[in-house]
Amino acid sequence: MGLLSFIKEAGEKLFGGSSAQAAEPDANTKAAAAIKTYIETQNLGLTGLQVTYTASSGQVTLAGQAPSQEASEKAALAAGNVANVTSVDNKLVAPAAPPAQYHDVVKGDTLSAISKKYYGDPNKYNAIFEANKPMLSHPDKIYPGQKLRIPVL
Repeated sequence: MGLLSFIKEAGEKLFGGSSAQAAEPDANTKAAAAIKTYIETQNLGLTGLQVTYTASSGQVTLAGQAPSQEASEKAALAAGNVANVTSVDNKLVAPAAPPAQYHDVVKGDTLSAISKKYYGDPNKYNAIFEANKPMLSHPDKIYPGQKLRIPVL
């Protein structure tokens, strides 16, 4: 799937994230384990998931098998929407399918406005909500800096 960029300060706070922690010998391993656990809680059906994290660059690398392109994309978003992650190199193997688009949420965005931008219809916001579950728990709970998957309809 390739490399996706994210905003470092936005996202789930899975680990302390101070730059001082980068000096700890096993900080990268602990952070990778926390990210892997977070991805696994999304129940995406991944097998052989391997996660590496490099604090100095903020990069996460994902490897393993995904049951679908959608699951692969959701795993990358779950990893990237974590505080202190700036990029995700998604090397998950998945069946070929058209890739989704992505949207970086800015202040004032709503799923309806995003839906109108990509689909021309604000009432199709539920497609975006469903495409980002379980990372989104409610259509009104998006935040600036978050990256959302915009599925092909």
